[in-house]
Amino acid sequence: MSHLRQVFSRYPRERNLARFRRNSDVVSKFGGVTHRYELNVHQVQHSVAFSSELGRLVETLGYEVAGSLSQKRDDIDGLTVLGKGKLAELAAITGGTGVVRGWTAPQKSKARERFEKAEAAIPDVPAPESGPDGARRPEFVIVDHEISPSQARNLENATGAQVLDRTGVIVEIFHRHAHSREAKLQVDMARLKYVAPRLRESASGSERRRGVGAGESDLDLDRRHIRDRLAELKEQLEQVQRDSEQRRSARRDQLRVALVGYTNAGKSSLMRALTGSEVMVADQLFATLDTTVRALKPEAKPRVLVSDTVGFIKQLPHDLVASFKSTLDEALEASLLLFVVDASDPTYEGQLEVSRAVLKEIGADQVPSRLLLNKIDRVDEVARAALLVKHPDAILLSAKSPTDVAALRETIIAFFEASMVEDELVLPYAKQGLLGDVYEGVRVLSEEYDAAGRILKVRGLPGAIARLQRAVAGG
Repeated sequence: MSHLRQVFSRYPRERNLARFRRNSDVVSKFGGVTHRYELNVHQVQHSVAFSSELGRLVETLGYEVAGSLSQKRDDIDGLTVLGKGKLAELAAITGGTGVVRGWTAPQKSKARERFEKAEAAIPDVPAPESGPDGARRPEFVIVDHEISPSQARNLENATGAQVLDRTGVIVEIFHRHAHSREAKLQVDMARLKYVAPRLRESASGSERRRGVGAGESDLDLDRRHIRDRLAELKEQLEQVQRDSEQRRSARRDQLRVALVGYTNAGKSSLMRALTGSEVMVADQLFATLDTTVRALKPEAKPRVLVSDTVGFIKQLPHDLVASFKSTLDEALEASLLLFVVDASDPTYEGQLEVSRAVLKEIGADQVPSRLLLNKIDRVDEVARAALLVKHPDAILLSAKSPTDVAALRETIIAFFEASMVEDELVLPYAKQGLLGDVYEGVRVLSEEYDAAGRILKVRGLPGAIARLQRAVAGG
């Protein structure tokens, strides 16, 4: 049996979150309905946690969660996701009718049209915005699952509230938190792909245009604009990604570590502690989307680069994974992955599975990795012992502890030291300009001089030493 859970948003803290622009924007007013599956009784704790996660997603958009509704069903392929009884219960909360009206308007007689015109002249009595108990009615409903556009329309028809699924919420959060040009292009593409099948005909949309775009309805025109905009964004993104690929190629022989894991697991806090960088740290989901690359501090020889990648989440929309593939390539091309997990979260194992599944999707599952059980300062001694039994190779730490961070730094350096070799470089006096590259790429153990030039005994990765030898031998 599947388990449907729904969360309602009472009202937005920010009234003007975004507007719907016909050609290329998304309706970005959210609230909350959620539903998720529970496969067995052992997943009840996880279900509650993930429902709480949806509430945090909604709150990240500035809305207040007003309540929840659940239902067990065999599937969610129905017209309204919920059964008739639960739909009526939901409609009672939101102030809707609980009935899905037909979408095709029946043909009206002239007498009926005259009657409706006369009726329209009578002032409407506004429906109360509050329920019987005086509380303000929820204005928005979010489903914690991906639903079809028709299901969303049917739910809106029955509840009188705006309806959005989990994918739409995540896409909007990504849109708000994207800052770099690459991230903005990636998110804009995902938003357009999400909104395209959800466009609706306006009241006058059945009329056909004349002149430019003749024969097209407003809806046809909107869809064409979206296709054109997607093609434009794709071209721009490909150019930006080529530039990103060139930067990554320049770092290919360097020592690289990527922090990966579930959103809000503490990756940015750890990035700040390891590198001293001023990356944004906030207790919210998807606080940072832009990949940051900084050198490990205190600086090691050769230098170690640490990157903070975008966080993962359950049911991360496929279009976002595809759009952020270039960003996630930092993990694919890293020498070491550090899986950062919030050890204080009761669902940390499920979060770890989500992270590994996304990395497998982009082909990064073969990269060497270590498991970091972060926020260990929030875990008692009994729970710590249980974590060590279950994950004997994991590193228990708190990003707030300088001692733990220093120990992690030594672990990172030791990992790379195990792959290093010693060799000798002879740098002719005519090529002393390469000395900076040598000191940046490898560790210099000793220097001697003879008639041929500077003789350097170095230690580093075989690939880095080979690259330097080719540079010295080149013209």
